[in-house]
Amino acid sequence: MSPRRISPASVTRLLGPWRGERVGPAYGQLADSLRLLILDGRLPLDVVLPGERELAQTLEVSRTTVTAALARLRDDGFLDRRQGAGARTRLPGGPGERGAPGPLAGVEAEGLLDLASAAPPASEAVHGAYAAALSALPAHLPHTGYAALGLTSLRQTIAERYSRRGLPTTADQIMVTNGAQHALALMLRLLAGPGDRVVIDHPTYPHAIDAIQRASCRAVPVGLPDHGWDVEGVAAAMSQSGPRLAYFIADFHNPTGRWMSPETRTAIAAAAQRTRTTLIFDETLVDLWLDAPIEPYAFEEPESGLVRLGSTGKSFWGGLRLGWIRADAQTILALAPRRASIDLGTPLLEQLAAVHLLSDDEAALSARRAMLRSRRDHLLGLVRARLPDWRVASPPGGLSLWAELPAPVSSSLAATSERFGVRLAAGPRFGVDGAFERFLRLPFTLPPEDLAKAVDSLVQACARLRPSSSPARASLGAVV
Repeated sequence: MSPRRISPASVTRLLGPWRGERVGPAYGQLADSLRLLILDGRLPLDVVLPGERELAQTLEVSRTTVTAALARLRDDGFLDRRQGAGARTRLPGGPGERGAPGPLAGVEAEGLLDLASAAPPASEAVHGAYAAALSALPAHLPHTGYAALGLTSLRQTIAERYSRRGLPTTADQIMVTNGAQHALALMLRLLAGPGDRVVIDHPTYPHAIDAIQRASCRAVPVGLPDHGWDVEGVAAAMSQSGPRLAYFIADFHNPTGRWMSPETRTAIAAAAQRTRTTLIFDETLVDLWLDAPIEPYAFEEPESGLVRLGSTGKSFWGGLRLGWIRADAQTILALAPRRASIDLGTPLLEQLAAVHLLSDDEAALSARRAMLRSRRDHLLGLVRARLPDWRVASPPGGLSLWAELPAPVSSSLAATSERFGVRLAAGPRFGVDGAFERFLRLPFTLPPEDLAKAVDSLVQACARLRPSSSPARASLGAVV
């Protein structure tokens, strides 16, 4: 398969305002900016850069400037140039590691403030939902309790939620699963095999990368620019790598918190249709808007090839362990026999509780949004005041801040912070090839007093790190 190529326009968007930010000649500034893109994972590895003439024209600089910048990157080991094949991105020491998963989130964390998990406690509505489920349970006891696709009443309730948001849906387009992660694993089992490519935005949810890799598939990352998504880069990745699937967190993206505009969704869906790539939108965080209500579905849904994953985990409680797949009816029916080798259905009591929660959810979700909005603003203020050299924006929704550090020390900081009472998920857990050492996810799911303690500990951990220290491989627990 031919190597991936990135267009001059995509390189220009990723670079942003690179001129004048650093001292020195233009070629040095350009080389430094490209080097940072490679280190941060925004410019993936093993991607062929545009030709020098094309790049010079798009950047509006001389070809000599581009030639000198690329020569410096080759000398430093960030480009591999082969005769007639163009300059291909690489790391001097080869691809880095994401880090082996350590203790599970929430386990063996006594005495530690857990910022590795972006998961809030249970909504107050959960207890009442289980009480209602217990009352409804006797009517189901005469039956086997197995339902590969899920209870009809729950599938209908989920379908009605989609219809209220402007996407007409019927129960036969829904399969109930044991969370969104289970749903993704089922889709990989149905549609992909060893060696198949899966396009992802980069960074992304760590366990999605884990699921892709454990299915013996290869993740094809497309770096997120400073704002929005790189639509042209996504389209190029789909056309050049021949992927079976593409996976995106469009609604309050984990870990960045950004939201994908309707225009971007339309363009990405069109690119997927052109290349016959099944597009998966993970909507796990869709209920957690914090600044403004989300817009209804804004483009005509194709008859097939677009799959949506949902979950109650972040909206209500992770302990509920219930999610779903929305797809065309034929795909839903095809999933059932694949599922049988993994499990025989979602527990009945949880499904009955979910019917109760999802049938009348606005009051519970409003309270949850208010809590998260307050904690987001509190943590944002603490970080900006106590760690002023960290760059962090206010996300419009979701559960976390995505902080850019002043140096590539994310893994070292994660390793050091436990000595000061805080567990972190280092940036490389959210990417492939060791990217994102300059980034750290900071969930705002803990109570305000715990967030204040956590930031105090981060200040102490940063003071302990020497600026020249090399990144250590932290013990990276399961990340939610």
